[in-house]
Amino acid sequence: MTVEIKVPPLGESVTEATVGKWSKKVGDSVKVDDLLVELETDKVTLEVTASTSGVLEAISFDTGSSVTVGTVLGKLKEGAVASASPAPAPTAVSAVAAAPNVTVGISDNVMPSARKMMAENGLAASNVPGTGKDGRILKGDVINALENPASNSSAQSSTRSEERVKMTRLRKRIAERLKESQNTAAILTTFNEVDMSNIMAMRNLYKDSFEKKHGVKLGFMSFFVKAAVAALKEIPAVNAEIDGDEIVYKNYCDIGVAVGTEQGLVVPIVRDADKKSFADIEKEIVAYGKKAREGKLTMSDLSGGTFSVSNGGVYGSLLSTPIINPPQSGILGMHKTMERPVAVNGKVEIRPMMYLALSYDHRIVDGKEAVTFLVRIKECIENPERLLFDL
Repeated sequence: MTVEIKVPPLGESVTEATVGKWSKKVGDSVKVDDLLVELETDKVTLEVTASTSGVLEAISFDTGSSVTVGTVLGKLKEGAVASASPAPAPTAVSAVAAAPNVTVGISDNVMPSARKMMAENGLAASNVPGTGKDGRILKGDVINALENPASNSSAQSSTRSEERVKMTRLRKRIAERLKESQNTAAILTTFNEVDMSNIMAMRNLYKDSFEKKHGVKLGFMSFFVKAAVAALKEIPAVNAEIDGDEIVYKNYCDIGVAVGTEQGLVVPIVRDADKKSFADIEKEIVAYGKKAREGKLTMSDLSGGTFSVSNGGVYGSLLSTPIINPPQSGILGMHKTMERPVAVNGKVEIRPMMYLALSYDHRIVDGKEAVTFLVRIKECIENPERLLFDL
């Protein structure tokens, strides 16, 4: 029996995806739950697995194709067994090599009319720049190469080259969201700096016992998330959003934590961060990081969020102006911790300092509120005991 491989539901408001890499090819044996193909949406990468054992009978869409929910991606022949590999057919190279006055190396990326003309004139594919789709060599390309051998030669020897790569859906969605943020919000950024001495000392003092008890390392991100929660409670406008002509104040704190992946930046949500312990937050961030790297984040992992935290310091950023993740009204940017000379009680001391940036929507957050918000975070980080006593 033939089983259709269909595009599964992609999540709320997502109807289209791009076909990613196929893990199996036509004729391969497949077992239940084997990965067949990956689908890229504008938010996550989904894995389509086999619902039954058999042989992959057909692939309907190649990598890069756009598909919608319910589209048949291919077909499985249930219960079938892959046949032994047939003897390889004579290659194009050997066939061409047998003909007189023909240069080998003509690839499958050559149109038939162009192939015939190249064979007649002893031209190799490597000497004919293709101008067709995906670099295909057309008959006109061969004519141009024959009429302009000098320019063709120089073009081939030039090191100035270009490559066009289609944007992934995730990258396109990131671009759309960032531009949407700049077009709709009145974004302003305020800065401060924080002395990391006390928080680093506390972390060094308790990191071993913390990891032993909770099974996760004690990082700085949990401190900043808890500090953001404390500041959001004091300045609720930063935790709000605009909906039409209304301001929606959130009585909960769902903190988005930016995670960098090979495909782009994603922002999974630590929900109810105001009710979670340091250990709970660290465990959730570690779990999200692992899922992000493996491309296994779900739509629910990325949906919602009332405020975001982004740590550009892990890449060496000293200072930046983060962009708000709409419809949120604020984002905290962390940066690299560097030892700098600072004035302490009238004396110059070398301290580990970090610049902090708060980008906010000036439509609902006033400058005074934004500055106060960032000062509260600074106070919580420089005096972490304030977080313990809810001060």
